[in-house]
Amino acid sequence: MHVLDRALDLTVVPGYSRFGYSLRSRWWDELPRMDGRVVLVSGATSGIGKAAATRLAELGARVHLLARDAERGERAREEAGAERVWDCDVSSLGSVRDFAHRFRAEHDELHVLVNNAGLLANERKLSVDGFELAFATNVLGPFLLTGLLVPVLKESVVNVSSGGMYTARLSTSDLQSEHHDYDGAKVYARHKRMQVVLSELWDERREASGVRVHSMHPGWVATPGLQHSLPRFYKLMKPALRSPEEGADTIVWLAASEHPGGRFWHDREQRPTHLLPRTKEDEAERARLWDECVRLTGLEL
Repeated sequence: MHVLDRALDLTVVPGYSRFGYSLRSRWWDELPRMDGRVVLVSGATSGIGKAAATRLAELGARVHLLARDAERGERAREEAGAERVWDCDVSSLGSVRDFAHRFRAEHDELHVLVNNAGLLANERKLSVDGFELAFATNVLGPFLLTGLLVPVLKESVVNVSSGGMYTARLSTSDLQSEHHDYDGAKVYARHKRMQVVLSELWDERREASGVRVHSMHPGWVATPGLQHSLPRFYKLMKPALRSPEEGADTIVWLAASEHPGGRFWHDREQRPTHLLPRTKEDEAERARLWDECVRLTGLEL
């Protein structure tokens, strides 16, 4: 199975599609129960986030959702069987701070945080704080949210990345995409690379506390976000795309059971973070990314 799994991963199309999931999942064990454990999922009103929230609730977790649209959030809460929905726009640092303050006032334990909210934009826009909107949504918001919830985190963080990050190299010279023509797919890939690096750095800092920080990619999944952002790809690959439930499986697997932190996962297996030598970053660049995220968010560690 290991040789076949590796071949599927390297050939990309079979491994990232529903065919790879169908083949690999034949060897998987049932997920353990999560009764009473508190889980918070961002980006959970549709797609992968909603599917993850639903499965986590089925396993007995007390699932909380983040949503910037109250009506959609409440509908998702009912359909997923979640306990509560919280108003929070992850692209707004003020909204993230307000949510974290409210959550910590009511809860002294958070077992699992799932940073799933993401944005692939087709043009450059600014957030309410003046940051490039996709960067604020994909990088700054989740970074601040993680940092503010550290005092109550007990088990793990799961950061949802993308296989597209394999095409991107970490660079801190143009974090907000100001100096090049805006290509949404390329910008998104760079942000997903940043998420993987930040997950490794968070894990190094949280290791002594026992909190594990993971990153993962779900494969190619048929979601409203993909259809809207990459309509041609969606139409071409639709027969091979995974369901949201299939894409969410590794999120739930990481949340439900104990696995080493600081790793990159896909279909319940650790994957390399680089496939091409040209995408590898040095330690100085990694440190600059961390420092810039701290500076831009104003996070006090």
